[in-house]
Amino acid sequence: MNHEDAVTLSDIELARRRIEEQVTTTPLLYAPRISEKAGAPVYLKCENLQRTGSFKLRGATNKIKSLLESGSAPLGVITGSSGNHGQAVAFAAKSLGLGCTVIVPETVAPVKEQAILRHGAEVIRHGKTSNERIDLAQNLARERGFIFIPPYDDPHVVAGQGTIGLEILEQLPEVQAVFVPVGGGGLISGIATAIKNRSPHTRIYGVEPELANDTYLSRRAGHIVDIGVSTTVADGLRSSHPGTFTFPIVQKYVDELMLVDDAEIHRTLLELLGEEKLLVELSGCVSVAAATQAGTSAGGGPIVCVLSGGNVDLDLVRRWIEEDQKPGPQKEGDRT
Repeated sequence: MNHEDAVTLSDIELARRRIEEQVTTTPLLYAPRISEKAGAPVYLKCENLQRTGSFKLRGATNKIKSLLESGSAPLGVITGSSGNHGQAVAFAAKSLGLGCTVIVPETVAPVKEQAILRHGAEVIRHGKTSNERIDLAQNLARERGFIFIPPYDDPHVVAGQGTIGLEILEQLPEVQAVFVPVGGGGLISGIATAIKNRSPHTRIYGVEPELANDTYLSRRAGHIVDIGVSTTVADGLRSSHPGTFTFPIVQKYVDELMLVDDAEIHRTLLELLGEEKLLVELSGCVSVAAATQAGTSAGGGPIVCVLSGGNVDLDLVRRWIEEDQKPGPQKEGDRT
């Protein structure tokens, strides 16, 4: 079976039934000020309001529950994560009575590390890239008899994330375009599979930071490209390369990939907070940043932007607000 055929609409529908007790159906909110900027009606799919604060709970829960349904009885689960997936795995494992270890990068956001610890998981800091985290997690899984829960490159994880696509179509059947953040590709693979199989005319846009453009480069090259360590402010999108499982799905279903720079990502976070009253992490802001750039070229009809998470370090937000409010250089036209 080809990778792009390995997750079906039926798999996603099954995932929805499997995880419905643990996962919230998140709201789809009209964003009037963002719509004005984009020149088209824009709606926000608020996975920042999901339990554990991000979409990752969907895929992690579907993966772990599918293992238990199959008769597997692991001593525990282990994963490598920049934060949100680790928090989701820790939450799901605790709710199902399993031990959990999470390998996080040395540069993990404190708010994400603290959240993982609150769910009772062991946290190990290691390396800076997703490859380093995953390699250590897989080695420890073999040593401890744990089961490794992939952050994105897995059919059950992809199917779990795809439940967002089902919700979008039910909440806004007339949607013309959906903008989705892209890290390893699990989120966009699931959403695109769900939407393209139910609404083929709806365009799917993947969005990456310019400094973490591995999927963009891979698609242009026609094969997976590894970019090494990324320094983008969108820490949840710092994947070194797209997944071997997810990339063929992206190739099949995603209509276009867009890039946004870090300055625009910062501005979008402050706009969402100040104008739409939503706290969204930088990784989740890229979809809105791209949609306001694309505007009416995305079809002119209703646009949905997936806000992938809301786990933000409030001290950093405070600093960004203070910096934004500092007076800039005096413009020529301001002089009297």
